[in-house]
Amino acid sequence: MKLVLTNVSLSVRQDSQDKEILQGVSFGVRLGVIHTLLGPSGSGKSTLLYAINRLREFQRGGITLDGEDIRGINVYELRRRIGLVMQKPIFFPGTVGDNILYGPHLWGKDNSLTLADPKHYLEMVQLDPAWVSRDPNTLSGGQQQRVSLARTLANNSEVLLLDEPTSALDSQACVHLETLITSLCQERKLTVIWVTHDVHQAERIAQDVTLLYHGKAVEHGESKHFFAGPTTVEGKAYLAGKLGGES
Repeated sequence: MKLVLTNVSLSVRQDSQDKEILQGVSFGVRLGVIHTLLGPSGSGKSTLLYAINRLREFQRGGITLDGEDIRGINVYELRRRIGLVMQKPIFFPGTVGDNILYGPHLWGKDNSLTLADPKHYLEMVQLDPAWVSRDPNTLSGGQQQRVSLARTLANNSEVLLLDEPTSALDSQACVHLETLITSLCQERKLTVIWVTHDVHQAERIAQDVTLLYHGKAVEHGESKHFFAGPTTVEGKAYLAGKLGGES
């Protein structure tokens, strides 16, 4: 397993009380597959992504990357190895090229990552290399998501965390991004954890599925088995559109 989560629990302080967002979440993520996180709004999917690269710190349980506790890995190294693409792209000041090389330049001029050509990564995500000098804020939503993906790939990330990357895109841009990420996963042996509310998208792209509900991983397994016949009450209700979110 590339990633293993064991009894991961995370609470936040709300109205002078501790509210548990994740409750003893356990599952493994296989190397080189697309693994989708499903569940209604408020089930903890995005929080779990942020816990995996320590944007949110969990209080109990553990997460390992290639068998190593992520809390023993330098946090900047961890976030290089585990890249996050958010639902709405956020860019640093500068050009498309500046953004793509932002991460590698943090590692210093002696690091081989700084020798990367940003045009190479634009080609990798099927964008015009000439756009390297453009302002990323002038691009369409789908193009911005691909620049965000190129920025993550430039870090030589081993794991991609995708937080509903296609939710704001039209159907054509959505299909393009799905196809691109599926190809990159196969070509580069990337491990992808993809949060989505779109059951049909998960069925198209995923090899494995975890269903979260009220902060718990209530069902986990290969997507073909899950979509053919979930084994839990929650899984059956979710596919039937009858599993509600948090109040």
